[in-house]
This record gives sequence, structure tokens and C-alpha cells, in this order.
Amino acid sequence: MAIRVLLQTTLLPTDTDDWVISTFSLLTDYLTSLTDDQGQPLCEVTARDRHPDANGNDPVLSTLDRKDFDELWLFALDVGGGLSAKDCSGIVHFHQQGGGILSTRDHEDMGISMCALNQIGCFHYFNSRQLDPDESRRCRDDADTATISWPNYHSGSNGDYQLITPVQPIHPLLRRDDGSVIQHFPAHPHEGGVGIPGGMEQAQTVAMGTSKTTQRMFNLAIAADHPLDANGQSLGRIVAQSTFHHFVDYNWDISKGCPSFVEEPPSTGMAENPQALADIQAYVKNLVIWLAH
Repeated sequence: MAIRVLLQTTLLPTDTDDWVISTFSLLTDYLTSLTDDQGQPLCEVTARDRHPDANGNDPVLSTLDRKDFDELWLFALDVGGGLSAKDCSGIVHFHQQGGGILSTRDHEDMGISMCALNQIGCFHYFNSRQLDPDESRRCRDDADTATISWPNYHSGSNGDYQLITPVQPIHPLLRRDDGSVIQHFPAHPHEGGVGIPGGMEQAQTVAMGTSKTTQRMFNLAIAADHPLDANGQSLGRIVAQSTFHHFVDYNWDISKGCPSFVEEPPSTGMAENPQALADIQAYVKNLVIWLAH
């Protein structure tokens, strides 16, 4: 049976000059193209932006249930107000049922609505709430874009790739089909901050990046294998990713374009190194399989 994946942004479909779900078309198409060992579709993909009703609740998120989906890939792209209380309750309920969740956002306070998601948003650090416990990291890393504050790790230009540092022991998420280790992620000038909350024994850092500005290392992905809630109940698997730019069209292929507010000059690194695109696609395939179990 195909893995039912919900690709979901916290943006409204009317926000056309933004990173709405249509800007994740390459990810959607790639997931849809995957097949299992019998040649059957590996995934059944639903890709959507948030559509709040008259009460401000999204009809899918507020009623999210394992009978409908196996995984939620949450692209939290708001800077507040991106999830209603009922949306959050639906997501938490889904997670308690064992649903797998990828959560990702970007710099500063983008995605701050996730702070209301118990056991999910706790992996993300923001500028005004849920600060990185390492006070030395509460400072600007990307110095080029003055309008964006910390956390904002500079792993490279949009359209370029970064060489990642896999963390030992190598997580299954970083294994190519031949068993070798994935080495590349798409780069981005201002990635967000992720880390392991205190007492989260089921979590591990998967990969780290290196800032091109400060040479400082930072977390790219955290994976939690069925973490426990306060009552000792096993929850669905979680992957917390430092930035949605690892998955969006523009960072896989700059010819797909970007919103008008993006000012940083892009690179052609991904286009010039086919292995970089192959690596992030291998990672995506691993994600969908790992989160489903």
C-alpha cells in the first residue's frame, strides 16, 4: 500500500508571491515518481497550502488523522498566525497516533507557529521564543542580508550545494541505495536553527553544515525515533530540518524562479554537479520510508 504523504505549507494560496506549495513542484513530482520493489507507486501525495475556514481553522489540519495520511511534511513558512489552535490539536493528535512528521522552516522567527506543537516544534530555535540554549549562537551568522537576523546560518548561495558532515553513527536517512553516504544538501544563505531538546533520548543529530561566513558548524537535521510524550506514550517519528530550502524548487533548479523579495544572487552549483541533486533526492526517498515506520 502506498505511503500517504501530506505536503503542507502554513501559507495561504492567495500568497502567490511567496513560497506557496506550487514552488515545491519538483519535490511533489519526485515523490510521485517513486516506486516500490514491485513497481507500484511508493507514495500517494497530497500537496496543499492552508485554507482556513470562517473560524480560522484549516479543514485538513484541524482533523488530521492516520486514517487519511501516514506522514505530514510541514513547511512552516509563516511568521506567526500560521496555525490555529485546532490546527495544532489536529497535528498533535496525528502524531500521537503514530504519524510521521517532517517539520521545517527557515531563519529568525519563520515558522514560529510550531512552538504550539508539543513534541514537534521543540526541535526548532527562534529569535524571539524558544531560543538556542547555547547563548553564543544567538548572533548573526549571515552578515550579507541585513533584514534577516539569527538564527541565519550561511551554508552557501541558493542554487548551490553544500558538503554536509554526517554524524556518527550514520543514520539510515543518509544512506544511498548502494550503501554509500550522502554528501550533499542544497545550500541556502540563512538556514534556521534546530537541536535536541533536553531529555530527548530518542533523538540524534543526522547531519551538520558549515557556515561559509564564520566556519561555524550547525545542525542540518535532527531525527527522533518514536519519542515519548510526558505519559510515556510512543509518538510518530520526527525529522526536524533547518530549512525548507533543502526541498523547494528554486534550490534544486534556479530556473524555476523565486518570489520577488529574494535578493541574494543565486549560484549554478546544483546544475553543475548532478550528484548534489541525486543526493537530496536520495535523502527525500529515505525520509518518506523512514517516517512511515
